[in-house]
Amino acid sequence: MNKFLLIIAIFLFSVKASFAQDDAAELAKKLANPIASLISVPFQNNTDYGIGDRQGTRNTLNFQPVIPISINENINMITRVIIPIVSQYNITAPGEKQSGLSDAVVSAFFSPKNSEKLTWGVGPALLVPTGTDDFLTAKKFGVGPTAVALKQGNGWTVGGLINQIWSVAGNEDRPDVSQMFVQPFVVYNWKTGAGVGANMEWTQNWKASTTTLWLNPNVSAVTSLGKQKTQFVVGPRINLAAPDGSKADWGWRAVVIFLFPK
Repeated sequence: MNKFLLIIAIFLFSVKASFAQDDAAELAKKLANPIASLISVPFQNNTDYGIGDRQGTRNTLNFQPVIPISINENINMITRVIIPIVSQYNITAPGEKQSGLSDAVVSAFFSPKNSEKLTWGVGPALLVPTGTDDFLTAKKFGVGPTAVALKQGNGWTVGGLINQIWSVAGNEDRPDVSQMFVQPFVVYNWKTGAGVGANMEWTQNWKASTTTLWLNPNVSAVTSLGKQKTQFVVGPRINLAAPDGSKADWGWRAVVIFLFPK
């Protein structure tokens, strides 16, 4: 709870920080777009409590840099890497703890530079078995398609992201992977760069026939820390569905995003 109050204090401070409104509004608009032409380095921390019958806890810090690359005068390629750093307790067995890297997801979205009505991008997604603990990795290499589409106007951003990954190589003793991830999102940003929004994260494991569903409402603000442009995001996490024995009672999310405008 103390950490949560600290994040709220940082957020309130950032809203008051001196920052040109036009710059803040434009950066907030780009940040609401997963395939904007903006280099960003987010650190997304998720802490979940009361998981399963053993009331376990899990902390996941996602390091997920986004780098746009100009392919030609019409097309951008937006690359995104998600590397989870996990620490969990009382999840696999009473009193047991695991810490380390989980498996990374690497995506590349090819997107038109001058989309007027609908912003969209499509490309490949890769599952890379970077996990350092047997309980934190599928030990499978996977590939599949990913896509995102969104509409922006009058401060609103509404859209969704989807990927589907199938395993194609890896440890033969581990189950094959066939997993879909769907993330609808909505954000409203004021001209100050402050915003309010929510997303839903739906993971469908087709092989195990299990569904995991999270609702993540949040508030956000864009500010300057010295010369470094930064966004802060904070909010609760609500676990609406999970496989048997793994549902969390509650959780929270805090994100710090370092921005590098061109």
